Amino acid sequence: MPLLVNLRHLEAHDLHLEGELPVEELDLNTRDELLQAEDPLQYDFEVQQIEHSLLAQGRLEITLNCQCARCLKPFKHTISLDPWAVHLPLEGEESVPVSNDCVDLTPYVREDILLEFPQHPLCDAECRGLPNSTTGKATKPLKADQHESGSTPWSELNKLKL
Repeated sequence: MPLLVNLRHLEAHDLHLEGELPVEELDLNTRDELLQAEDPLQYDFEVQQIEHSLLAQGRLEITLNCQCARCLKPFKHTISLDPWAVHLPLEGEESVPVSNDCVDLTPYVREDILLEFPQHPLCDAECRGLPNSTTGKATKPLKADQHESGSTPWSELNKLKL
């Protein structure tokens, strides 16, 4: 069930919302193989109506299942927005959609969560990546004008008979 706030209830008093929101309701399309949201979102916030707008303040938290971008090791990453706040106008050009006297806060929660997703998830800041699989003798670093195969792209082009 989405995070709906009834405006009629807000006229009488502020609302306190606390609980879990299934990840399916958030519709987090990460499209990233390294990030998976499977655990529900934990939320705890107050919503109040201030003149012709809503103000929600509190805490949001979700745990992501990640894979390190360097070594592919699985790890958990917790996104915690504490404090979290959103101001939503009820009138004007940027007003939020109101349906049956209710405002859905889910899109605004989703946006703030997605903005906190790691761009390059790492299991540890000092992660060196996958272990080096080369065995045997050490290789010398190549000079700027050397190539691994011994031939340059220009020498290969010179072999062409046009």
